Amino acid sequence: MSRIAQRFAALRAQGRKALIPFVTAGDPSRELTVPLMHRMVAAGADLIELGVPFSDPIADGPVIQRASERALAHHTSLGDVLEMVRRFRSEDPDTPVVLMGYLNPIEVMGYQVFADRALEAGVDGALVVDVPPEESHDLVATLRQSALDLVYLLAPTSTEARIGKIAEVASGFVYYVSVKGVTGAGHLDLASVEAKLAEIRRRISLPVGVGFGIKDAATAASVAALADAVIVGSAIVGRIEALADAPERLLEAVAAFLGELRAAIDGGRQG
Repeated sequence: MSRIAQRFAALRAQGRKALIPFVTAGDPSRELTVPLMHRMVAAGADLIELGVPFSDPIADGPVIQRASERALAHHTSLGDVLEMVRRFRSEDPDTPVVLMGYLNPIEVMGYQVFADRALEAGVDGALVVDVPPEESHDLVATLRQSALDLVYLLAPTSTEARIGKIAEVASGFVYYVSVKGVTGAGHLDLASVEAKLAEIRRRISLPVGVGFGIKDAATAASVAALADAVIVGSAIVGRIEALADAPERLLEAVAAFLGELRAAIDGGRQG
């Protein structure tokens, strides 16, 4: 059983929901990423989505686009990201880490080389935003051989046929994008989220995480009542941007925010 499956099984046994923060590797500096990952776990993160910087992040809103720009200004490469995971894993053998990004850096490295290096570094899976299931056969096969999960996005516009295709190839969990548009955009309609999750669960047995539009503890608690995981990106990255020149304050601010989310998701219990 993969680390991701183990983590969701343990949470399910405890009657709890996962908190999954997203940060971009190398933002605001390459040196701060690993300490930030550890601080997020200490604050209650169950799984970390680590963004791989990319020059044309078309699925991301302005906040995360700027995070990629800052990371690339520090020359953060896919190889650097894998090394960050290796360093994180040397002290934390348990918390799952999923790389989130775009296909181009993986293609440049090569599917098999990426899979080998990711497995050796301690990566648990990848969410490759711009690879639809119809075009992912080679990537799926390569990652499966290395026991790496491939996470897919679903959207409010996903048809039953598309949900079915993703059910055939996804592993670990699926990520439901709760609003139309790029990251950080839109207003969260909980009734629509609930209806779409029911549709997804009729076809997919994997845990379902919900992200996009979760900006505060109250929204996190509402989403946790519906989903298996609450995924938070832009609200965290915005705090990183605001405190980029004050590393210790940045770490404290992100940890405090995640602590608020954790308490809300757990219904006031400490997570």
